Amino acid sequence: MTNSDSGPALEIDSSKDTSGIGGHPRGLTTLFFTEIWERFSYYGARAILVLYMVAPESAGGMGLATSRAAAIYGAYTASVYFTALPGGWLADRYLGARLAVLIGGIFIAIGNFAMAFGYSNLFFPGMAVIALGCGLLKPNVSSMVGGLYSKTDPRRDSGFSIFYMGINIGAMISPLICGYLGQKINWHLGFAAAGIGMTLGLCQYVLNGKRLAHVGKKPARGLSKEAASSLKQPLTAEERKRLAVIGVLFCFSAIFWMAFEQAGSSMNLFADKKTANHFFGYEYPSSWYQSVNSIFIIIFAPVFSWLWLRMGRKQPSSPAKFSYGLFFVGLGFVVLAAASMSPGKVSPFWLICVYLLHTFGELSLSPVGLSTVTKLAPPRMVGSMMGVWFLSLSLGNFAGGWVAGFFDPNAERALVTLFGSVALTAIAAGVILAMITPAMHRMMGGIH
Repeated sequence: MTNSDSGPALEIDSSKDTSGIGGHPRGLTTLFFTEIWERFSYYGARAILVLYMVAPESAGGMGLATSRAAAIYGAYTASVYFTALPGGWLADRYLGARLAVLIGGIFIAIGNFAMAFGYSNLFFPGMAVIALGCGLLKPNVSSMVGGLYSKTDPRRDSGFSIFYMGINIGAMISPLICGYLGQKINWHLGFAAAGIGMTLGLCQYVLNGKRLAHVGKKPARGLSKEAASSLKQPLTAEERKRLAVIGVLFCFSAIFWMAFEQAGSSMNLFADKKTANHFFGYEYPSSWYQSVNSIFIIIFAPVFSWLWLRMGRKQPSSPAKFSYGLFFVGLGFVVLAAASMSPGKVSPFWLICVYLLHTFGELSLSPVGLSTVTKLAPPRMVGSMMGVWFLSLSLGNFAGGWVAGFFDPNAERALVTLFGSVALTAIAAGVILAMITPAMHRMMGGIH
């Protein structure tokens, strides 16, 4: 296989390594658990972030207006992914992916603990440190997953689906713990729990680092002129076409995440203000809905993984899977717009249905996107292109925060207009992408 983070190409036969989860390379197991705890940290804090900012000061919150809280939320989640661009570049040029992930995890833990202290002058700096840490960790842990497989290994998409299931195990557990601590006991205990989760992830990553000895190395120094020039060689015509495909998918990815990331903002507020959060007389925290998507991911990720393996070369191309993702997320907002027509609080099953449709969309697009970038990007640019890929999430999150600022549960039909507009945008994007998919498939040069 090609080791994209260690200077010259290093060929390693990974096809014989079946000692990890589900017959995959054992390094996947280490990265699987690293990402469980990193996502526990991120989604645990995210589940209560907007709710904390809009909660009145008498309830321990910040007392911000919904529009301002949504804008801050959008800027924060956007910066988490925007910093992946320099984070990928630093790993490619100086740190190597393995060290970048370690440093990033340390930053994330520090940032969460800063938010947990309860001092307003530490809260926003803590968010900034988390964003820097995610920029180092996110693109490089994903590039290491890609580095475990050769480009022709049929386990690659399946491996990313398993990795994605690990992400969602952490994302499922964290709102239940951090959400309960934050909403029922003290907001800052929720942020502290997120910091503890990242600390556990770092311990696991360091203790099992030998499994990753062949991926994510520091760029070598003192290379031969031939090896050094292979980092600097101009792009071939085929590489330019493949990068163009990444660019087109980048745009549609941003639209998808603009819609999907309403989960932490407008959908979170809908759960809190417009949903009857009772189960047999028990009133549960509205932040618990943040776990529903992850529960569905854990259920259906193995199904999608099996499906892609079962279909083999007959499975839809990556752009086609992207169009499915946009259709599903759009349909979810059709359901949510219908629920918004009710004058009172609605049944939880409306949101559960929305999250089910969004899960199908996410599994069609997100793990496939990660895998596609590692397949299409030139080996010498994988870390940087993974950073570019996460920039699409950054733009989507920023736009999503702006859109969520229009949330107003008291204005007549405001929510129907908000969610209906998001639905129309996502479905229209899916139709356009489906129309241009054959041309994009030809530009991929034999990569499916």
